[in-house]
Amino acid sequence: MLKNSFYVYGTGECRVPANLNFGDYFLKRAWEYKDKPALINGSTHEVYTFGELLQDSMNVAVSLTHIGVRKGDVVAICTETKIEYWSAVIGTVYTGAVLTAINPTYTAGELKHILSISEPRYMFCSPSYYEKQEKTLKSIAYLKKIILFGDTGPSDVLLFKDLVLPISSDVKSDLIVTNRLIRNVKYEEFQPVDVNGHEDVLFILYSSGTTGLPKGVMLTHLNVLTSCCFPSALDPKSTGLIITPWYHTMGLNGILAALVVGRSIVYLAKFQMDLYLSTIEKYKISQLTVVPPVLVAVCKTESQYDLSSVQVMYSGGAPLQNDTLSIVKTKFPNLIGVIQGYGMTEATVAVTRTLYSQASKAKAGSVGKVVPSTVAKVVDIETRKPLGPNQHGELCFKGPQIMKGYIGKDRRDDCDDEGFFKTGDIGYYDEDHYFFIVDRLKELIKYKAYQVPPAEIEALLLQHEAILDACVVGLKNKESGEVPLAFVVKQPGKVVTEKEIQSFVAERLSNPKHLRGGVRFVSEIPKNPSGKILRKELRKMVSKVTSKL
Repeated sequence: MLKNSFYVYGTGECRVPANLNFGDYFLKRAWEYKDKPALINGSTHEVYTFGELLQDSMNVAVSLTHIGVRKGDVVAICTETKIEYWSAVIGTVYTGAVLTAINPTYTAGELKHILSISEPRYMFCSPSYYEKQEKTLKSIAYLKKIILFGDTGPSDVLLFKDLVLPISSDVKSDLIVTNRLIRNVKYEEFQPVDVNGHEDVLFILYSSGTTGLPKGVMLTHLNVLTSCCFPSALDPKSTGLIITPWYHTMGLNGILAALVVGRSIVYLAKFQMDLYLSTIEKYKISQLTVVPPVLVAVCKTESQYDLSSVQVMYSGGAPLQNDTLSIVKTKFPNLIGVIQGYGMTEATVAVTRTLYSQASKAKAGSVGKVVPSTVAKVVDIETRKPLGPNQHGELCFKGPQIMKGYIGKDRRDDCDDEGFFKTGDIGYYDEDHYFFIVDRLKELIKYKAYQVPPAEIEALLLQHEAILDACVVGLKNKESGEVPLAFVVKQPGKVVTEKEIQSFVAERLSNPKHLRGGVRFVSEIPKNPSGKILRKELRKMVSKVTSKL
């Protein structure tokens, strides 16, 4: 009945439609902006309007239903960045089916593992990935039909173009004859399949797998609607640039949240420095959605591109430290502020964030405040007791955007007795209820009686003029438990030694954070598509390193 004084409660309202049907919600919202650009390819400059997206997705939905897709069926999509992606996704949503997004870089073994989690009956696939994994895909018994993007394909697959493109333009004809769509579906005659938004799964996405095998995350219609109905983190009237992969929750649900408020998105298939900077200049991008490694790389690159249009940056995927923020502001002369959010696939997108309207007043290093309709607490790692302001502990959240659960796993395994999801991240909140991220619980380095956060050392290393990228992991040591070891990527043309880097850290951080494990120079730091460091890949190399005390 009474609020807990150690809990932090999100303020404001989050109004979701009564029928809790994301397909119906998207259809009606996108119709309001039908003449406006929805997505712009920053490389080819192709423009895809909201109206075109709606028409294609309605056509796809009717065609999918005709070939047998039904409510509750799982439909996978695995492709490189293609504009057809969105009509395939939205069309699937309209049918009441469950959409699962697959990473198109997966090997045969990874693909088999991921598909075994969700067991899709249908799959949208790019020609290049199908060619590479045809044998694996044909070996999967539960996969009933492949739908191939592109103009041609084997006789045993369907072509996406045959689902989306009608044979005739005669608006008075029958809708479907034999196996083909005869004409375009009309907005006035179309209705998405009814769903139970509280329970029915909309998306199956996959946890990042930075500390183990990925797990299937079930997100309901309510989860995604809630995320899309939060106050917009970025200005809907301004054009933004995004490079996040669309199969990742930050790309998929982040773009959906932008589209339902009519925001135009410029996208790039991957990060290439010159193309990225030239796209900002060409489209006079005012808002960027980035991950910290991109910001660091941009700030350490000499260029003549005009970046004066950028006013707000939204950073997510990994902690962005104060020192990095100060460097960013020197690169973008008209930058009002860098705003941060914190979330995860299990929370659809965000559980804390700062809004664009607060960019100039954002607290440096903070990931913002708790979003509406959400409750947060920080608990002691050992006792699980709630902690007050400025005390470090595990972050836990409860709200309507938190996942239904992992496939094949009891939800109670990942939530406490009060229903709070245990994130595994270490952080704290201050007296004003702004949240700050310290590090992953599983990634803390246990040096003697101290818990050393790798992210703090990494943020310092990135300030060094000769360091382009860095990662810190724990190296086992008999006397101390673990000692910090740094993997470092040198800035091109710069020279720096292991001893210089160790001294650089020792002069600026307390004793437990010194690089007693040494420094290893590498060509790159492995990361997943959302920008999170894959420490498990570097830990494989740790056994070959001898600690230095």
